[in-house]
Amino acid sequence: MPRDTTDPGAGRPTPDTPDPATAGPAPLPAPPPERAGPPDPSGPAAPRGYGAVFAVREFRAVFAAHLLSLLGVVVSELALTVLVYDLTSSPLLSALTFALGMLPYLVGGTLLGGIADRYPARRVLVTCDLVCAVCVAVMVLPGTPVAGLLVLRCLVAAVSPVFTGTRMAALTDILGEGELFVLGRSLLRIVSQGSLLAGFGVGGVLLTVLPPRGAIAITVATFLCSAALLRLGTRDRPARARAAGGAGLLRESLSGARLVLGHRRLRALMLLFWLPPLFVVAPEAVAAPYADEIGAGPAALGLLMCAMPVGHIAAELYAGTALRPRTRERIVLPLAAAGLLPLAGYALAPGVAAAAVALVVTGASSAYVIGLDQWFVAEVPEKLRGRAMTLLTAGLMTLQGVGMALTGLAAEFFPVHRVVAGAAVLGTLCLLVLVAEVRATAPAAGARTEVRDGEDRQVPHG
Repeated sequence: MPRDTTDPGAGRPTPDTPDPATAGPAPLPAPPPERAGPPDPSGPAAPRGYGAVFAVREFRAVFAAHLLSLLGVVVSELALTVLVYDLTSSPLLSALTFALGMLPYLVGGTLLGGIADRYPARRVLVTCDLVCAVCVAVMVLPGTPVAGLLVLRCLVAAVSPVFTGTRMAALTDILGEGELFVLGRSLLRIVSQGSLLAGFGVGGVLLTVLPPRGAIAITVATFLCSAALLRLGTRDRPARARAAGGAGLLRESLSGARLVLGHRRLRALMLLFWLPPLFVVAPEAVAAPYADEIGAGPAALGLLMCAMPVGHIAAELYAGTALRPRTRERIVLPLAAAGLLPLAGYALAPGVAAAAVALVVTGASSAYVIGLDQWFVAEVPEKLRGRAMTLLTAGLMTLQGVGMALTGLAAEFFPVHRVVAGAAVLGTLCLLVLVAEVRATAPAAGARTEVRDGEDRQVPHG
């Protein structure tokens, strides 16, 4: 609830002197030149592909911290849902704990995004982990009321986009802006998808041997371990940007959002991250009603819920290991435009096997993001990168929540299979328009010639 190719931005005007065809209403600031780039892992015996990413020591620390914090989030969400239901016997409040995992993303990503650029990345990441650990620790206290539990859940969710956006921006310092960054982001996304499959399983096992508060207590340790890994395993780098003229954090965060969304090319790329998930969540949001509609049992429901993440993981691993950077770039727009079409088959109310195949294929289309990541990081000036990526994360999670809500609302009035098929058709139409906009704002082919000629070389950028 994440994103490669060659560097499309090489040799073209920077956003502060934009091409007239791609200019937004407000020019973006030029990136500062003084930040040091990551070490160059290239060489005749250097590992390639995902192995080259794991060869970077700092990334190994980030990867391990990501795995621990994800497991902590997933297990705490499940345990907190059970705890709230035990305390209130209210299905509404129990479901609200999940909703509160998405709704505050928009607030945190928009109003707190300036933190990602104003302060050193390592300090921000460690502080976010510690804040989450404290919030979860207070949840464990027996005297914490239900209202307090929900407020604490909101705080954790509000911190999440700042943490994720800062980490995404920090990866460009650790891995560079080229192939290593793309594969590093890919690995973190694969872990995120895998956590959906493994995290709830781990949480379910814990809840069979521990009370909900005991399971939540374990996640305190995962956040603390994540903080320790980031503190000890990554370098302390300076902040990307200082507050302009003493501007307040709120003004700085909103200014960053305006600059990103006001730039035509960046806005189009941001929407290409956001729109597919808005529609692709439809079959997952109504998986239980659909299984009931076709007379399938709980096992079939589990299959339907797992199918899309499995397709995503398999396709992204293939794209990261078997496809050349140029090929990944070429498949971005076709996959984004056609990725929802398999879900149109829901119009025929398919059985479990056919529906699972459609979900796997749709999940596989998410591999388009591996090429989109590089386009995006090449467009964003360095000192704006943390805010841009925080906003990207916030919008992604918020629109998934909106998509789930709208799907559920539509299913109150129409058959479930038609709702999913309708989402696929409507989403495809929207994406066709968006793909045309992305093509219209693409830099000239000549601007990429220098990078394409050396596409197989991993050249970190400063």
